[in-house]
Amino acid sequence: MGILEYADKVWRGAVRAHEVPLAELRSDGVQEVAEGVAMWPAFGNVYAIKGEAGLALFDTGNAIDAPAMHQAIRAWSEEPVRYAVFSHGHFDHVGGMECFDDEEGTRPIVVAHEGVANRFARYARTAGYNSVINQRQFGFGQMQWPATYRVPDLTYQDRLTLTLGDLTFELHHARGETDDATWAHIPERNILLTGDLFVWVTPSAGNPQRVQRFPDEWAVALRTMATLDAEILLPGHGLPITGALRVRRALIDTADYLDSLVEQTLDLMNAGARLDEILHTVKPPPELSQRPYLQPYYDEPEFIVRNIWRLHGGWHDGNPASLKPAPDAVFARAIADLAAGAGTVAGRAVVAAAEGDLRLACQLAELAVQAEPDDHKIHEIRARVYALRVQQERGAMARGVYAWAAAESRSKVTGCDLLDVYHEVSDGRMWWVPAHDRQQDR
Repeated sequence: MGILEYADKVWRGAVRAHEVPLAELRSDGVQEVAEGVAMWPAFGNVYAIKGEAGLALFDTGNAIDAPAMHQAIRAWSEEPVRYAVFSHGHFDHVGGMECFDDEEGTRPIVVAHEGVANRFARYARTAGYNSVINQRQFGFGQMQWPATYRVPDLTYQDRLTLTLGDLTFELHHARGETDDATWAHIPERNILLTGDLFVWVTPSAGNPQRVQRFPDEWAVALRTMATLDAEILLPGHGLPITGALRVRRALIDTADYLDSLVEQTLDLMNAGARLDEILHTVKPPPELSQRPYLQPYYDEPEFIVRNIWRLHGGWHDGNPASLKPAPDAVFARAIADLAAGAGTVAGRAVVAAAEGDLRLACQLAELAVQAEPDDHKIHEIRARVYALRVQQERGAMARGVYAWAAAESRSKVTGCDLLDVYHEVSDGRMWWVPAHDRQQDR
């Protein structure tokens, strides 16, 4: 089955977006998804566009897949690459230039918004932190976040037009998931390249471990794209959308989804509500929550609400006690003393979990282990509570954080490798299932 056939199934809900077999789709190389447009479907998609003056790339994927991607594009066309556009500076979109740069002839011109260079400089300063959070979120082993990147040769501020003989690339800046995003329109083919402004899941506007996102401006960019009535949308992640009606609907629905969260949050902020109340009140419109391209498989509405608060209201949550709190361990010890010991707090976490309140169970288990950080029995309870939480969550961000917490405590108790336990938990395996039942559980 080809890319466009799968794309139609995903649109109709016959296949879920995050279950598309990308490795299978790229096993035969790139596929043409429009006249003169080839797609390398991957975790970060790469598009090669053929014009009379050569090729342009829109995004270049990650460094690991880069040799295979280069080979696949070269099997499709030997035309020189004139431009490579970075839709933004995330490493899964900018890591594939080396093979093209090493080719004989004129080196490709890398084009990006001016903010991409600033992002690369920040990444160099925070390489350690980015390594840690990617281990926690994805279980990437002893990942070393890259500190050097392919710097753009040509940058722009608001808009830029590139030509490739018979084709025009109209580049537009937007702030959405990042502050350095570029989306492109090719009017001669009526093609829209969105980068990560559209990715077939709930917009990543709330990632709890990353810098500020911009849902207000994101929605504006989506509505601007919708006015173009493009016939095909090529996203940064996920499969194409074909047909002007489908493209417009996907863009407007996503904008409406973001706008609803923003307006609900601001209404409550303006009424003086604390963040806690807002988090448990604001919900996306039910009809939009059913769309196959707005499912919370990665980010989720609760996280977006937090980022809206941070964008418009700062970091304080409105609770005066949290403005300058006691250290976590001191507070946890005080709670444990009131409860006749950390073991009692951990026991109450077990009860909460049994009653199905895993939010409360996690909070209590965390307090217990902070009060008694060397107690293996409490760590075992913490590990089990967070493993249960993983089972309940749909979003990859939350699952990663909870799986890492479970693995921390489980490895402390057993001496097992933390990453081995992490992958067991994140894959849905429970280590306390009896051995003879484990095969079924897998």
